[in-house]
Amino acid sequence: MTNTPSSVFTRLGIPPALSWGYLGLLVFMTGVGIEAGYLSPYLEGLGIPAADVAMIFTVYGVTGAVAAWFAGALSDLWGPRRVMWLGLVAFAVTHVFFLTVAIPSKAYPLLLLGYGLRGLAFPLFAYAFLVWIAAVAPQRQMGSAMGWFWSAFSAGLPTLGSLTASLLIPHIGELGTLWAALGVVVVGGLLPLLLIRERTGSARLAPAGESPMAGLVGSLTILYREPRVGAGAAVRMLNTASQFGFLVMLPAWFVREIGLSDAQWLRLLALMFATNIVTNLLFGVIGDKIGWRTTVAWFGGVGCTASTLVLYYVPSAAGAQYALCVLVAVLYGATLSGYVPLSALMTAIAPAHKGQAMAALNLGAGASTFVGPLIVGLFRGPLGVGGVVWIFAGCHAVSAVLTLALRTTTTPAADSAVRLPQPLPADVQGPVGASATKGL
Repeated sequence: MTNTPSSVFTRLGIPPALSWGYLGLLVFMTGVGIEAGYLSPYLEGLGIPAADVAMIFTVYGVTGAVAAWFAGALSDLWGPRRVMWLGLVAFAVTHVFFLTVAIPSKAYPLLLLGYGLRGLAFPLFAYAFLVWIAAVAPQRQMGSAMGWFWSAFSAGLPTLGSLTASLLIPHIGELGTLWAALGVVVVGGLLPLLLIRERTGSARLAPAGESPMAGLVGSLTILYREPRVGAGAAVRMLNTASQFGFLVMLPAWFVREIGLSDAQWLRLLALMFATNIVTNLLFGVIGDKIGWRTTVAWFGGVGCTASTLVLYYVPSAAGAQYALCVLVAVLYGATLSGYVPLSALMTAIAPAHKGQAMAALNLGAGASTFVGPLIVGLFRGPLGVGGVVWIFAGCHAVSAVLTLALRTTTTPAADSAVRLPQPLPADVQGPVGASATKGL
């Protein structure tokens, strides 16, 4: 019998009703990621000191963290579709301001303001869609559905985005490429918003009768009401702190210290995260099979601890040996994917408040966008690139220990305002055993 499109998507682990959303996210994040590989050195080329550039990215990350939290909290209250619309409109408005006012002025305060405001935009769109997936995907395939999300996310930012930049910059320049990014983002944003017909995402996800203020407050208090959610948010923050720090620090290091050309660096960056297209899917499936916590701790935390150090020391020793540089970059990109099942794990920890749990996870994701650049800004001067790399390796090691420690975390005492945690479904740990419901 011939497979229908829906059955093919189901077998792949994609909720059929949201299939346009995955394509839209890919295109949207490609537009967002166009600047990732060159904006930092471009701003330095305008005469902005490196420390100020790092601070601009840090402020961008701070506003992104706030927006990431709001994406989950507001999706609970308004429905993910409305939040995605808000993110798309916010990106268009703030991106135009950044290009027409902040960059031409070359004034640090305006650059800080313009890029900081733009940090509010893409998390609202992307992470609201993540909440939509959490609300619709079957629990048995949650890891795979999340894996497809992160594959689309990282395929765009920075993989296809960097590749697109490398093709456009020689023809239309850096500023023209930033304008082109706006068009890509708009196309990607409209695809899911106009073509998805699934109704869950258009309605509030919070329990009936819960007030808006209680929902917003609950998306923060869940961090201590349910310590496992707080711990998961911390792991998520540590997950990509190195990635966002590297986007600030490594472009200049690979070009000026190692000796790669600008084009080689952009291709290396694209290859680094092109790996995620495959490995995000792989680790989503692996998490469903061997256990989400096990996958995050060992493949993500321990794997990234090693690959972060290798990413620095191999090029430092070998110089501009492009094949070796690509090899260690691909290894780093692959191990980052080990954290993919964390999204599925969070929905299982708080099944009655998936939106709040995802808001906490999104807060951690957003925090990583400023923690990484902040670490670079604070420590690159006194410690050098190598010292910062060791700090990031330590972050990944801590995330591994924290993830493993989740199995002994006690649940909070119940009171009249807090729902008792529900028993976790057996597939939280996949087929590896009965420890699934003993406390993560």
